[in-house]
Amino acid sequence: MKLSIVATLFQSAPHIGEFHLRASAAARQLVGDDYEIVLVNDGSPDNSLEVALQLAKSDGHVVVVDLSRNFGHHKAMIAGLEHALGERIFLIDSDLEEEPEWLLEFSSIMAVEAADVVYGVQSARKGNWFERLSGEAYYSLFNWLCNIDHPRNIVTARLMSRRYVDALLSFREREMVISCLWVITGFKQCERVVQKHMSSVTTYSLAKKIEHATNSVTSFSEVPLKLIFYTGFSIFASALVYAAFLVFIRIALSQAVDGWTSVMVSIWLLGGLVISFVGVIGIYLAKVFSETKQRPHTIVREIYGRPKSEH
Repeated sequence: MKLSIVATLFQSAPHIGEFHLRASAAARQLVGDDYEIVLVNDGSPDNSLEVALQLAKSDGHVVVVDLSRNFGHHKAMIAGLEHALGERIFLIDSDLEEEPEWLLEFSSIMAVEAADVVYGVQSARKGNWFERLSGEAYYSLFNWLCNIDHPRNIVTARLMSRRYVDALLSFREREMVISCLWVITGFKQCERVVQKHMSSVTTYSLAKKIEHATNSVTSFSEVPLKLIFYTGFSIFASALVYAAFLVFIRIALSQAVDGWTSVMVSIWLLGGLVISFVGVIGIYLAKVFSETKQRPHTIVREIYGRPKSEH
């Protein structure tokens, strides 16, 4: 099979029909009839699964991978890639914020540049001033902490070669940040500036964004642990110098040392630092605990639209 188009479904029912029509048209223009559209239902609470199943009945190109529950966007994308059979795989969101027609342009760039990956980036991050400012700060901090050249304002849409996808799927992390895996997988990758539409309300709340940022940093960087050590050593050194100063005042100058206020401030300061540092270490330990359990990324309830022998 020459091409697989992979998309996840979560509260996507209003968009699936149009997405299918536009994705099918782009695929036929590129490879004729030798393609498939893999739709992964990530435990969507609406009727996305029912709509996708109707498409699978009417169009033999459609394959529906129904997950047993909601596992999250990143793991659902990996599940889709695991079930894609194409020589090239076009990963894209199904909410039509990203245009299925980008496939044609990405394919042309891939051929000209002899690249394994062509991905989209936004010229400017969508959203209000706070989202744009916080996004810029996140990418700057993340790249510094993790020593990874993560593209800014990257979108889901990307066209990938078979060998790149096979290499990507060789990563077995349970605590997954797929955009970082895209980067460290390597191969020749080319970016294309795209204009992402705002056709739907994001399902990423502020709490989810904070959780994603924390997971990203602690999955790809040991710098927070090093900062804990350096901070602790600095506090110890400063306290040692201050203690020597107090001893000098008491012995050499015979002055009484007052210090109830400074003692209380020191206790609260050190107490807060200790609690924070224990929390950071706890996050890393939780990741180790999660990885050692070796639980599967996702669980597939059923696959529709593909013969059992090909599952």
